[in-house]
Amino acid sequence: MNQDSDRTDNFTSADVTEAEEQKTTQAAEQKANSVADVVSPETLVVSEPPPQPDYPRYRVSPDELIRLADINPDACEHYKKKKDVEKELEIQRRRLAVLQERLYAENERSVLIVLQAMDTGGKDGTIKHVFRGINPQGCQVWSFKKPTDEELSHDFLWRYHRRAPRRGMITIFNRSHYEDVLIVRVKDLVSEEVWRQRYRVINEFEQMLTLDNIVVIKFFLHISKDEQRRRLESRLADPDKRWKFSINDVNERKLWDDYQQAYEDAINNCSTAYAPWYVVPSNKKWYRNLVIARAIADTLEAMNPQYPAAAEGWENIVIPV
Repeated sequence: MNQDSDRTDNFTSADVTEAEEQKTTQAAEQKANSVADVVSPETLVVSEPPPQPDYPRYRVSPDELIRLADINPDACEHYKKKKDVEKELEIQRRRLAVLQERLYAENERSVLIVLQAMDTGGKDGTIKHVFRGINPQGCQVWSFKKPTDEELSHDFLWRYHRRAPRRGMITIFNRSHYEDVLIVRVKDLVSEEVWRQRYRVINEFEQMLTLDNIVVIKFFLHISKDEQRRRLESRLADPDKRWKFSINDVNERKLWDDYQQAYEDAINNCSTAYAPWYVVPSNKKWYRNLVIARAIADTLEAMNPQYPAAAEGWENIVIPV
């Protein structure tokens, strides 16, 4: 009796707190690990790796430090021209349409796709060409511009969190919460102490989304400075594209090196096992589209959404004449 009493006396509130913290941590880690498998989809759905195109080569591992200067934006594997990928891209679009329908019907999980790039990098083109054929009811795009006064009066994640996908949806962020460690850094809108803290906050935000059944995939569309110049000149030369041109594009181009460093640091600090970054060579738009389409389609297949069961007694229902 006295021995039991001693054991009880020695079991302090600190022990209880530590035990609870361990349980909480283990639960979060278990969920994150299961999502890590889904966002490395080739391990689950590709019978003979590597897949074609070999999108896993562009995923940044959590323990990896990349240099954008070392990644060739002209890379396109064995593909030579747009015609080489047209059939395969259509196959991936059809897969996306079917899997998106199942995700929407299941109504239990969702997908957040983040697109970031330098000006003219191809975010709009990616959305147009990869998601062609997707049911608009199950897909939503949000573009984030300069924050409003209301948005500035909240924490920096507020405007992004309120646009996170609801159950069953694919949501695409055309620019995203990463703007708050990119443009604010390059333009010196906040101190280094502030933007450096945000890397951790972003990782925690994305983990929170993951724990709430939102799969997060992030793509940086990597183009060269020469390619950006060609695309800007093309906009000026084509009357139907001039509306896309802004003198601000020229001003931002002067900060190319600063933005490259900011992107590099953001990717290195925020590519996690549960919310990975892909650095996709994007000088060749058709190759970019194929890589992203296959990566998303394989991720959805690894999620394996299912149509819900029919209502009980459906076989006895008679439709009135």
